[in-house]
Parts: sequence; structure tokens; C-alpha cells
Amino acid sequence: MGAAPPLQSATWLDDPAEVDTFTRWRGEGEGGRVAESSLRIGGMHCAQCSDTVAQALRRVPGVVEVQVSAASQCASVRWQPELTRPSVFVQALQAAGYDAVPDTAQAARAMRLSESRAALWRLFVAAFCAMQVMMLATPAYVSSPGELEADHKQLLDWGSWLLTLPVLWFSARPFFSGAWRCVKERRIGMDVPVALGMGIAFLASSGAAFQPGGPFGSEVYFDSLTMFVSFLLGARFLEMRARHRAEMALEETWSRTPNSVMRLKPDGMVEVVSAKTLKPGDLVRVPVGQAFAADGVLTEGETRADEALLTGESRPQDKRIGDALVAGSMNLGAPVLMRVQRVGADTRYEAIVSMVRAARTHKPQLLASADRWAGPFLWGVLLLAAVAGAAWSVVDSSRTLGVVVAVLIVTCPCALSLASPASLLAAAGAMGRQGLLLRRLDAIEALARVDTLFIDKTGTLTEASVDCLPMVRLNGDDLPASQLSNIAASLAGWSTHPIAAALRQRFQPADVAWHDVREEAGQGLQAVDANGATWRLGSSRWAGAEGHAHARSAACWLSRDGRVLARFDMDDRLRQDARQAIRDLQADGVHVHLLSGDDPARTRKVAAAIGLASSKGGLSPEDKLAALRHAQQAGQVVAMVGDGINDAPVLAQADVSFAMGEGAQIARTQADGVLVSNRLGDIVLARARAKKTVAVVRQNLAWAVAYNAACVPLAMAGWLPPWAAGLGMATSSLAVVLNAMRLSK
Repeated sequence: MGAAPPLQSATWLDDPAEVDTFTRWRGEGEGGRVAESSLRIGGMHCAQCSDTVAQALRRVPGVVEVQVSAASQCASVRWQPELTRPSVFVQALQAAGYDAVPDTAQAARAMRLSESRAALWRLFVAAFCAMQVMMLATPAYVSSPGELEADHKQLLDWGSWLLTLPVLWFSARPFFSGAWRCVKERRIGMDVPVALGMGIAFLASSGAAFQPGGPFGSEVYFDSLTMFVSFLLGARFLEMRARHRAEMALEETWSRTPNSVMRLKPDGMVEVVSAKTLKPGDLVRVPVGQAFAADGVLTEGETRADEALLTGESRPQDKRIGDALVAGSMNLGAPVLMRVQRVGADTRYEAIVSMVRAARTHKPQLLASADRWAGPFLWGVLLLAAVAGAAWSVVDSSRTLGVVVAVLIVTCPCALSLASPASLLAAAGAMGRQGLLLRRLDAIEALARVDTLFIDKTGTLTEASVDCLPMVRLNGDDLPASQLSNIAASLAGWSTHPIAAALRQRFQPADVAWHDVREEAGQGLQAVDANGATWRLGSSRWAGAEGHAHARSAACWLSRDGRVLARFDMDDRLRQDARQAIRDLQADGVHVHLLSGDDPARTRKVAAAIGLASSKGGLSPEDKLAALRHAQQAGQVVAMVGDGINDAPVLAQADVSFAMGEGAQIARTQADGVLVSNRLGDIVLARARAKKTVAVVRQNLAWAVAYNAACVPLAMAGWLPPWAAGLGMATSSLAVVLNAMRLSK
């Protein structure tokens, strides 16, 4: 039995710059800030290991909450910086027999390499020795009774015993280590019956080899034992490779930001600094082929940016001066200059990384229920092995050992425990690559059951931007119409509001020397021109146009010295895939309802344009919440898609909810998933994948139950030799994982 790995110094993890690479800080908790760190755990081999890891972390003073996923082998630890440090709970895991590194791309690659090498060596030793043991056991199988001399057989058994030693001491060490950890924790895990079966088989076979005809008889099981270890290690190696491929695909999302950047100093000179030192307002030179290190705005040059890993958009996006740049996207066109706006945890990139990490460590209800059954199942296995041993000791004592060993190793609760998380993680990874990132894995099951969808209008069914219609001239006969519209576009250049952006896009801004410019939130702009005239651009009340009749509620008014000169009507711009997405959802049996706080007439117009018969406008957040609760009380499974601050209560109440990637931060926080691609069609694809995922989970559970129901009686009846039991157990776990991996395509 292998000892726990030696404790290694992890004090380097306490460096503040290093902590920030795998930790998010939250301003909550009685003691002040609470840190939430993501760790990659090494040495986990079954679902029961997650409980052992969680208990080891919870015993560390200062650790507030722990979530561990056996499928992704990741842990999320919330801790109080006043009471503990990352190195402390990493050392606690090492003392429990596990390894831990920060959940960063570089650390994860190093751990995967080490894990792969160790697993390959263990498999090689077990398989090589198993072949040699089988060669030595062959004469006993092929010879006729009395043909093989007793001393020759004993010599061959001794050779098999010698070749089995490295298999147990080196290759099977993880099983014995895991079983010993469970015994120390006074728990039962998958490694307990496996290690017990291997230990019984080896001790009994050793007795038969060195004292034939003694208490253990003359039958040896070295060939079955070594083959069992080889089969199980082979299955675990394939599972590990499949998991590593999924991890590498996910890491592409958060490993693209550069470590160093070229920052401009006040004198115009360029200095190379760490990306972690950037602050809002810094000017950064970004060469071709490098990723943007922060969120910002383009201030010099034109380029194209690859945002595929962040938004799911496969085509590079054109970027011009004033356009937003997203951290993690790749600069493809030309060297540009960027002004930093958001850094670190405030960037959209870090928000995506945080969501992926949270989803990978979240334990869904399906997994929790399977884990609850795993413990009683294993106790049942031990009881069945004892019953089978007692029965065969009466029927045929020479076969007792083989039956007990077969019963212990044929069972596979791993297949039951892996049936749900392997499928859910594979599906979540595929959805993320399409542009829909999940905050919790339970959303997949809920999405598959949805029969009612409430959807917001502005920013969800329609673009965040609007279209500006031709100008309606009201006064200002002293100015040509083209000059009037150009003045409005010039004044609009001082605002980032979507209506101002629509004006700038529709008309050519005039060259006006504005001064005393100010913007009133929710009202509009005011500025003074070179002649001292005061201009206003914005709402009817702001511009002094309350007495003017107008056809549209979304209009922008232009006035000079209190006299209204022109009106600019705005029209909603439907998202390109909105109509098709709604039709596809309705064809799939989902009842879609439009809820909006906008004008009822405009809401009805948008609903008619996309083929919706049910729409309500002029709703407050309380009205939306009441409509959703009424549907839930009627027994409907309700989904919600929104983007604004007023949608946050409804997103939190829905059975499953999604926020648009360009929506408000609070909406993204309350939703179960974020549609970073901003494509409604991705919800249709996600629902189809969710339904397929639920089907795969059911297939995996059915397979695990059927396998155990069939093989355990066969082993108890003596019809399943130990080597076949080992092969069946390994194949069962591998089948579940490979079936789940289909969802990642």
C-alpha cells in the first residue's frame, strides 16, 4: 500500500499576484472580503474522492464553503483571507493524500503531464507483468490431469507471485491508497471493495503457492489479479485522456490573455510591463497576433478581432476607432492602440472564466442523488460478498475465494456516479463553445423540460442599437435640412447612448465647436455653439416639445434656445435570427410570450413581426414577476430570457434563465446562463442538446443498473471468474464516459 505523497512547500501560492490568477474576491461575509479560489485536484479516481477532498478542506480554519467535482477534478474554495492562506489548504489536501495546483492553464498543463506519465507507467508495468504471469499460468490450463508435475507447477506459481509484486506495489498503489483514505475517514468508497478483493486474492494465492494443499488450497489467482489491475488501469487511462481533452478545449477560453503588454508612457515611449499591472485609462499598443489583455476601446488604427472563443462568432469582427475591444479576443488585422477601460475581474473575459469554473465545480441534483446511493450500494456489495463466501464454503470450499473476489470487483458504482456529471460537463462544454455559458449544470435538465418561455423585447428580441428614420423637420427654416441633421449628429457625438449612436450612423456629423456640454441621464444632451445658442437633443420634455403630436414613443427631439426644430424617429432593429428562433421553439412545443416594459403598441408590433400571438407591454418588473409566477403555479416549467436591470427578479425566479451577453451585469449575475454570442438561435441549439443530454444520462444510468443487476448474480453463482469481473467493471465505467463524450461534439 502506497504512502501519501510527501508534503511540499506551497508558500509561493500566497503571493498576492499569484493568488489573483486563480481567485475572485467578493465583498461579503462577516469578516469582510471573502476569497473564492479554484483548484485542480490530483489523485482523484472516483466520485467518493470528492467527499474526502471536501472534508479535508472544510477542516481548515477560515474555509467557508467547498464544492468539489469528481468529473472535472476541480474544487472551488471560499475562504477568509484574515484566517487562512491558499498554501494552508493545499497542504491539507497533500496530507490527505491528494495534490492540488491553481486552476490556471500553466499549472493544469503541468499536472496533466505528470498525471499522464504516472498513469502510463502504471499501466505499462501492470500489462507487461500480466502477460508474463499469463505465460507462466498457461501450462496449468492446457495440461491434462497429472501431466504437470507438482514441483513444476509450484515453481511456475512462485514465478507468478514474483511478477505480481510490482503490480501490487506500484501499479495498484492508487487503489490501496484510496481505500486507506476511506478507512481513515470512516467512509466507504469504490476503492474499498477493489482493494479488498485484490488483497484477498493475493494473500490466498500466496498461501496456495508456498503451501499447496494447505488452508488456502492449491488454486492461485495471480493471472486474474494482474489482468484485473491492467483492465482497470486501462479504463482509467482512457477516461483520463477523454477528460484531459475536454479540459484543454475549455482552457482555450481562458488562456489567451498575454502575460506582458506594451504600455505607452506619458512621453510617448513604450514600456513592456506585466498585464496584471494595467489600470483603467492606460494606453496599450497591441501588435498583430496578440490577444487584448483588458477590455477597452480602440483609439488608433483599424483591425479585425477574433472573438470566437468569447462570443461563438466564427468570423473576425471589424474594429474601428471608438469600437469596444474585449479581453481574450485576438488582434488579426494591424497594430492598434487601445485605451484600457476594465481590467482583471471586471472584464467580460474574467466573468466568462468565473462562470466556467463555477459550472465545473457545481454539483447538480442528478449527481447528488447518485452519490447518495453509492455508499449504501457499496455496503451492499460487501454484504453480498460475505453471503456468497459463506454459501460457497458449504457448497464447494475450493471455489469460495474466486467467488468472493469476483463479487467484490465486478460491481461498478463508478458507472452510477459518473453517469450524470460526465454527460452534463460534456454538454456544458459544447454549449460554451457555441456561445452559451452556464452558471450551474442543473440548468441543462431544466432547459430540456421547459414548456413556456418568457422573453424580453428591448436588447433581447431587438438589438441593443436602434435604427434612425429620416428626419422630420418642424422649424428652423433658416438652416438647410441636411445641416440641421448634421448638427444633431455632431451633438450626439458627445453621448454613448444607443439613440445617439443611431444618429451618428445615419447622418454625417457637422464640424461644430461645442462648449459647456452636459448630459442629463435619461433626458438628453445640452451644449452651446460658437454663437452662444443653446441646443438640446433628447426627450420631448427635455427639448421642450410636449405640445407637438408625434406618432412614435421612441423619438429624439432637437431644439435651439427652446424652439423645437426637428424630430428623429427611432425604430427597433430585430435580431437577425429572432424570427427563426421563435418559430423553432414553437415547433418544439414551447409556448413563447413577449413581456416588455416598453410601449404596448411597439411591443405588439415587434410580436407581430416575429409571429407571436401573446405579448404584453408597459409592464413593471413586478408585473413581469407576477406573470411568471402565475405560469409556475399552473404547473408550467418556465424559462426567461432578458438583458436589463428590470429583468433581474424574473431571471432569478424562472426555472431556468438566460441573460444576453451584452446585457446588464446584474442580469448576467441572476441568470443560470449567459448568451455571450447574443444569438437567440443558440438557445434553440442548447435546448436540443439539453434534451439529448438527458437522454444520454438516462442511457448511462440504465446501463449501470443493468450491468450491476446482471453481473453481480453471475459472480455470486460462480459463473464469472475474477479476471472477467475486472474486465466487466473497467468496461462499464469506460462505456459511460465514452457515451457522455458524444455530447461534446
